[in-house]
Amino acid sequence: GYQPCDPQIICNRVNHVQTCLEELEELAAKRRKELEDSRQLWTFFQEMEEAEAWIREKEKILAAKSCGRDLSSVVTLTNKHKTMLGELGNRRALLHQTMKKGEKILAKKSFSSVGIQEKMREVCLRWKKLEEVTGLHQQRLEDAMNFFQFSAETDDLVAWLQDTYRIVSSDDFGHDDYSSQALLRKHRAVVDEVEKHRGAVMALRQQLALLAPDHRQGVDVQIRVVEVEQLYGEVAEVAVLRTQWLQDALAVYRMFSEVHACEVWVDEKEQWLERMEVPEELDEVEVVQHRFESLDQEMNSVMGRILDVNQVVQQLVEGGHPSSDEVRSCQDHLNSRYGAEVDL
Repeated sequence: GYQPCDPQIICNRVNHVQTCLEELEELAAKRRKELEDSRQLWTFFQEMEEAEAWIREKEKILAAKSCGRDLSSVVTLTNKHKTMLGELGNRRALLHQTMKKGEKILAKKSFSSVGIQEKMREVCLRWKKLEEVTGLHQQRLEDAMNFFQFSAETDDLVAWLQDTYRIVSSDDFGHDDYSSQALLRKHRAVVDEVEKHRGAVMALRQQLALLAPDHRQGVDVQIRVVEVEQLYGEVAEVAVLRTQWLQDALAVYRMFSEVHACEVWVDEKEQWLERMEVPEELDEVEVVQHRFESLDQEMNSVMGRILDVNQVVQQLVEGGHPSSDEVRSCQDHLNSRYGAEVDL
């Protein structure tokens, strides 16, 4: 009783299976696409969560960071902040890529856009705030750096002025002409250095005005600037006085040397005059007369030197030199010796 199957039935069955297979492939492809979209969505949310966690971590770090207590600590914190800026740049690039992923997800319209847009807006706002806080902290570090550099330079200037004051206020004026000249040369070099530092002292107030308000308005730093200006004024004043004192000391030693030379000449001439006898021969009288003529010329020359000594003494006495009495006594002695020589 076998009867062959109708070919049409077989064709229908084959077509049905083929149609079912195609529908299955479509469903599989659709499912794959949905799964891929879902994976992209959750990858997006995961990356956004990681970005938020990173932002929160940096916010805590920035909130706890100080600006340092001295120049060394500020330099260390600044270097760490530069490292953080590098991390911020890398994280910014990653966040930009994640935002692009979110925009692509929104463009597909496979999921509700409310949660995605809210997350993107929230993270963008937190990121913007983080960059603002980072910028503010960087500005505070720069302000602290400028302040501590200013303080360090001021301290160095004060230390130099204190050392210089000890030098220019020395009571060593030498013990003779040579040592006084050496001291005067050294002192003039110091005076040149003092003058070179005038610009640095005068610039302190300008530098102070460039500091951040919190730093420049401090009472201590303003007092410090005034102290430096006063100290510089004292150093400059004492330096001028020491210049005069050294010049006076040099003048005294030169005067003593000149007096000594004149007295030696007077002693020699006195001894010659005391030993001289009136010659009996005409030729010898002419020799003696010639020597007296030479003596007149020498006395005129010595007289000029003595006048110079008297002028120096007058200047020293009028200037209130501490050795005025000794200088005056030396002057009187020389004048009396020369007067006696003239009488002879």
